[in-house]
Amino acid sequence: MNSISPNLNMMIKACEKVSKIIIRDFGEIENLQVAKKGPKDFVTKTDKKVEELLIQELSKSKKKYSFITEETGIIKNSDDNNVWIIDPIDGTTNFLHGIPHFAISVALKSNNEIISGIIFDPIKNEMFFAEKNNGSYFNNQRIRVSKKNNIDECLFGTNAEGVKLTELNVRYSGSAALDLAYVGAGRLDGFFQNNLNLWDIAAGILIINEAGGKTNNMDDNKISKINLRASSSNIFPKMMENLTNF
Repeated sequence: MNSISPNLNMMIKACEKVSKIIIRDFGEIENLQVAKKGPKDFVTKTDKKVEELLIQELSKSKKKYSFITEETGIIKNSDDNNVWIIDPIDGTTNFLHGIPHFAISVALKSNNEIISGIIFDPIKNEMFFAEKNNGSYFNNQRIRVSKKNNIDECLFGTNAEGVKLTELNVRYSGSAALDLAYVGAGRLDGFFQNNLNLWDIAAGILIINEAGGKTNNMDDNKISKINLRASSSNIFPKMMENLTNF
């Protein structure tokens, strides 16, 4: 693979560091499921703990960069042209129920353009990452989107609403970030979902585009209520035809 930037290298190391907290806390979920109080408060603490550590790690050499995060919101520092976008655990409901399908998602936005992104599944030890004009990778191996042309043979990621409103072959995994990473790696052929947040999708959009895929045009400054469509270029028009009422 091509050499990576210092920023991406820092993102990778930060994700690997916080993953130890997630793996440890995930091991406690089974016990918490039978506790009277339940695991919800515990998961919230894990989310916040992971996010705080990511902010801390990413700020070590980039003290002036700003942040957009799921738990804390917007942290405006002196450099608001460079912004870290963080989702500490995308797929918290899966985490809450002891289902090993969730991920850390971190992206770097520079001058209104996502230039670096990483999605790390700590339980499976699967890391997807990309940099602008440098390709997309899965555990250091180059990845590309699916080459399928027949939409009837394709599999799409979405949410519960999408499952109900389309005749496409779909799966609802509970983690938009991982769905997007899987599109980039060719495991899924496409993805569509409405009302997403920027931290859910920022890294995934870059991974798909750098893997040769296509995403719909979106407002660069929008943080919430984002409607996303993504797939390979081959099937994008056919997918969109099937989503006219979505």
